[in-house]
Amino acid sequence: MELKDRIRVARKQAKLSQMQAADKAGIDQATISNLERGRHHSSTHLLKIADALGVSYRWLTTGLGDMHSVEDERASYIGNTSPTAQPFRYYRYPVISSVQAGKFAECIVPYPSGMEDQHESTDYDAKGPAFWLEVSGDSMTAPAGVRPSIPEGTLVLVDTGIEATPGKLVVAQLDESNEATFKKYIVESGQKYLKPLNPSYPLIPINGNCRIIGVAVEAKTKL
Repeated sequence: MELKDRIRVARKQAKLSQMQAADKAGIDQATISNLERGRHHSSTHLLKIADALGVSYRWLTTGLGDMHSVEDERASYIGNTSPTAQPFRYYRYPVISSVQAGKFAECIVPYPSGMEDQHESTDYDAKGPAFWLEVSGDSMTAPAGVRPSIPEGTLVLVDTGIEATPGKLVVAQLDESNEATFKKYIVESGQKYLKPLNPSYPLIPINGNCRIIGVAVEAKTKL
């Protein structure tokens, strides 16, 4: 079966209409409809859909394994962990490069092959698939005394489940590049920009020429 068939079968077994399935997953009905018709062959909402339909995320996205696996997909497939003996929950997310981040939005599964080699832990429970991005270059290094400042080598946790609103630090992919860029999202006089924190770098106008992948929610630097 193709993805469209697996979604339709799972929805019917759950005895849900497209509208009911969409409501349960917290997404638009059009997303379910387009996936079931084969108009879309992937979606960043597949984890939500799998949870809403009560099926294995691995089975839904790849057709492998048991349709109704009882394993914790979020722990085994995405790579988040939650130690039960600790007072807090800790989650592990992969550390990826700007090139891998650029490919992130194109993937049916949350992380392309090879992204799982390095992980970092945090107590932040992401709203959507998340990853650590290692910052390269000094475009986000602010002048002395100005905060925030994100120097080269800093690990930034990017949550794809958070809405990008003006003032947020975001990871975006420009149409002309396969790599992702990390900048501040701002709006001035109705025009949207990606703004470096380093004033030596120019503003990047957003005119339908980029896709925002996620919002930065945490940063840490290893000495």
